[in-house]
Amino acid sequence: MALFQWDDSYSVGIAVIDEQHRKLVGMINTLDDAMRQGRGKSVLSGILSEMVRYTAMHFSTEEEYFKRYEYPGAGPHLEEHEKFTSKVSEFQKGFDAGRIGLSTDVMNFLTDRLKKHILGSDKRYGQFLVERGVS
Repeated sequence: MALFQWDDSYSVGIAVIDEQHRKLVGMINTLDDAMRQGRGKSVLSGILSEMVRYTAMHFSTEEEYFKRYEYPGAGPHLEEHEKFTSKVSEFQKGFDAGRIGLSTDVMNFLTDRLKKHILGSDKRYGQFLVERGVS
């Protein structure tokens, strides 16, 4: 069973953002599966690196919408992006250096943060953008 089951409750009502969120969910599940199967460090590091790159691209997409539509909640939302990016980068560096391993606790942290981010601040900007005709 996947660590993070996507369902429509996570939809923000904007197709490109929902698709990116589904991709992030899939990446978390792929990383979790690889970790549980005991795949090698290089495989896990590659998956984690791809997830970091994709997360940055996803945040960039959100931030473009914020600028285009002058989203008033952009400041706090960008702070959340910075904190999440920093934490995931910290995990990646620690893993690559052999200081930390990927564990159930790390995977649960990533999943919990993504769920809370989508259901909280992403839902708020989703509603704001949908009200302005974005879909």
